[in-house]
This record gives sequence, C-alpha cells and structure tokens, in this order.
Amino acid sequence: MSKLRMPYVQTRRDAWIEIDLSAIEHNIKFIKNQINRDTKLMAVVKADAYGHDSTMVSPTLLASGVDMLGVASIDEGLQLRNSGIEAPIVVLGSAPEWAFVSAVQNNIQLSIFTEAHINACIDTFNKTGQRVEVHIKVDTGMHRIGVEYKKAPQFVQKALDTDCINIKGIFSHLACAENPKISLMQEKNWEEFLSKGGFSDQFLHIANTAGLLSYKNLHYKMVRAGIGIYGLLPDLHESIAKPDFKQVMSLKGRIAHIQEISKDEGISYSYSYRTNKPLTKIATIPLGYADGIPRALSNKIFGILNGKKVPQIGNITMDQMMFDITDIENSNVGDVITLLGNDGEEFISIDDWAEKIGTINYEIPCRLKLRLPRVFTRNQL
Repeated sequence: MSKLRMPYVQTRRDAWIEIDLSAIEHNIKFIKNQINRDTKLMAVVKADAYGHDSTMVSPTLLASGVDMLGVASIDEGLQLRNSGIEAPIVVLGSAPEWAFVSAVQNNIQLSIFTEAHINACIDTFNKTGQRVEVHIKVDTGMHRIGVEYKKAPQFVQKALDTDCINIKGIFSHLACAENPKISLMQEKNWEEFLSKGGFSDQFLHIANTAGLLSYKNLHYKMVRAGIGIYGLLPDLHESIAKPDFKQVMSLKGRIAHIQEISKDEGISYSYSYRTNKPLTKIATIPLGYADGIPRALSNKIFGILNGKKVPQIGNITMDQMMFDITDIENSNVGDVITLLGNDGEEFISIDDWAEKIGTINYEIPCRLKLRLPRVFTRNQL
C-alpha cells in the first residue's frame, strides 16, 4: 500500500471528492460575524449544496448557527427531510402547483408569486387541512421569477386575506450585487414596494453572499448565503474587502498507471499534446469528463503530487487523464494527485479552473457531483 493511501478513504474508486467540514464551520462563522446577532441566516443548499452533498453538510450548517435551508425544488427539500433534517426548508424556485401537497405534508415552505399559486394553496388546504407556509417572491429587477414590485403590494394583501396561506417571508434577489448602481436601482424598487404596506411581521430577505458582504442596509431580518458557505468568492465590487473564506472542496485521484514515453510521441485522443523531453514519465489517474471535469481544461491545468505541481497533458478523456510527472522523484502507482485543494504548500483553487474556461466558480463544483464519492474530513485550519 502506498504511503499516501489514507485508511479513511474507503471508496470503490481511486478518485474522490473531499469535503472539509471544518472549512464550512469557518465560513459560517465569518458570515455570521458580518451580520447582526438578531439577523437570521439561510444557507442555500440547492444543487446538492453546490455539489458538496446537501444531506451530509446540512447538519454541520445547522450546528454552526444556520437558521433555515434554501433549496431549488420540492424534491431537494424531500431529500433533506428523508435524511432526518427537521429545520425549516424553503423552496426558492418555482414549484409546480400539483406538487404543493407534497410540500405541505413534509413541512416545506414554498415560494409563490402568481394567482395560480394562490389557487394551488387553496386547493392544497382543501385536500390536507393544513395551511401552506410561503415566501412571496418579488421581482425588483432580476426578471427571472417573482411578482413585479409595483404589483406586489396587492398580491401580498391577497395572500394575507387568504386564510389558508401563512406568509413566512417576503424576498427578492440581487441581479448584480457587484454593481452598486444596479443594486441601488433594485433597492429603490424594493423600498417602494415595502412603503406600500405593513410587512413588519414577515421575514424580509434580499441579500445573497455578495449582497450581505456589500450592503449592510439590505440585511433586514434574514440574509441568504450560498457560494460563500463553500469557500468560493462571488463577484464583488473592487471596494469590498476580500472575505476570509476557505475552499471546502478538494478533488483527488490515485495514480493507476505510470509509463515512460520517448520524445515527440502523441498523448491521448487527437494527439493534442506531444512529448518534448527525451523521456517523459506519464501518470494516469481515473478521472475524466464523465466525472464532471470540463474537457475544455485539457492541457491547461495542474495537479499536485508529493507537494509539487505537475502539468496535465493530452485531452481529458471520459474516465481518465494523464499528467507529466517526470520531475517528481519516488512516484509510484497508488500515490495521490490533488487536482483541487491543498497538498503541502501548493494549492489549486476552483476559481483557477473557472477562469481557464471562462465560466463562474459556481459551475465547477456543481459539475463534480455526477459519480464521484464524497469523503468528509475535518482539517485543522
């Protein structure tokens, strides 16, 4: 057994994701230090907690002081309920009316913003005898979902007048939190809406991670944190200090094969890389684009082996990829190559990958949830 084969990594693959729960605790502590003691914190765990495994990280989130969990669909909420999570859960996206009954029966709060939603709440109450707990989504400029802010006061009043509806919150979403001008426009629209009615008994929430870091006046009774929980930076205005987040996710694979290849030999499909040394030592690991690693990263990224960076070479294939480990001494089959995260003094961030393919850091961990097992750790920070 290789000296790097850790006994706690008992997967049926020699490739896996590591989730550092202590980093989550650190990030929640940092976020809570940015808000008032009486401001509630919703942790957004949609998309399987951005690829981090919502059922496994939610207990740590709640133990760290999170008050509510936000999901994108009723199915995501049911998954949490089935795993034993009893905390308040709200569906932040649009749920189909025919599924409202399932939500109510499992104590899941819904977002509503149409007449059809109100009618669905009435039908659900008639079927279950239970009031439907809702958050009303107000569109202040994102133009994705929500009742338009000028029409929102009448909509809220109608929901208040509907006995089967229990309004638990009213919220909106910042489209460009990194842009103070656009955010100010949304704030004005939000405040115009609020000025039209007495909504003091409802939780008001509009600030996401970037919003809570950038606009203290938009904290209200609750803020929603998503990407920051997982140690990744949202887009922020240059005037905002970089938050002290710790990346939660690491990606690792063990070397399955090592070979030495002579000069000017093609590597992988289409020979997108040719060796340029008299002898190139190549290590293959069982990770590929079927695991969620973008093929567009081929020949652009590094791994870390024995504390030193090694270049990835050749096109990334469905299940495997290769690295040039010529300069690494004492490398063996079974040694671990770290693709994301720390090894010794070296670190590779999710942002590095996102920048190389022109996307946002949110997308990378969401991709990496297809078939990779998760290993949960607590590292000393």
